[in-house]
Amino acid sequence: MTGNALVAGNASSKLYNNVEEIPYRKVGLVLGTHPFTPWGTPNYYFTYRMEAAARLFHAGKVDFMIVSGDNHSEDYDEPTLMRDSLVCRGVPVERILLDCAGFRTLDSMVRCKEVFGQDSITIISQKFHNERAIYLSEHNGLDAIALNAKDVVTDRKTWLRVHSRELLARVKMFIDFVVGMQPRFLGEKVEIPDIR
Repeated sequence: MTGNALVAGNASSKLYNNVEEIPYRKVGLVLGTHPFTPWGTPNYYFTYRMEAAARLFHAGKVDFMIVSGDNHSEDYDEPTLMRDSLVCRGVPVERILLDCAGFRTLDSMVRCKEVFGQDSITIISQKFHNERAIYLSEHNGLDAIALNAKDVVTDRKTWLRVHSRELLARVKMFIDFVVGMQPRFLGEKVEIPDIR
C-alpha cells in the first residue's frame, strides 16, 4: 500500500460531510489559509473552511474553535483573519482561540495537544487536507475526526497543482516522522475551560 493510500484509508471512517452526523467534541481546530490568493483574488479554500467551522459551532458540535495558522509578519496574519471571519459568521469571539504558530499542519497538531491541552479534536479543512491532518494527529497522540469543508471547483491545471502539492506534503510527512521533526515553537500552555 502506498503512503497516499494509507493516509486516505486511515481517515475514511473519520471524515464527515454533514454537521448533523458528526459527533460532539469540545474543540474544533480550523487549519489555516489566507482569505486571498497570491494574485489578490478571493481564496475559496478560506471561505469554505470558515463557513464549515461556523456551521459546526452553531450546530452545537463544538464549544470552542482554535484557529491555527501563520502570522510571520504584520502583513500576513492568518489566525486573526480567520477569527474575524468567524465572528462575522456569529461565532462569539470569546469562544475562539488563536494559534499563531501553526506554520505547518504538523505544528498545528502538536500544539493542539501540547499547548492547548487537547486529547480529541474535530479538524476543519478540505477533505484532502483533513486526511493528512488526521494521520498527523494520530501520530502525535490526538484522537481526531474531521468535517470536510466544501472543495474548490477549479480548472484542471489548478486542480493538478493543488493535489500534486498535497501528494508531496504526504511524502514529506513520512520523512518528518523518520527524522523526528518538531514544531518551530511551543510556548506557554493555554487552558480551555469546560462549559458543559
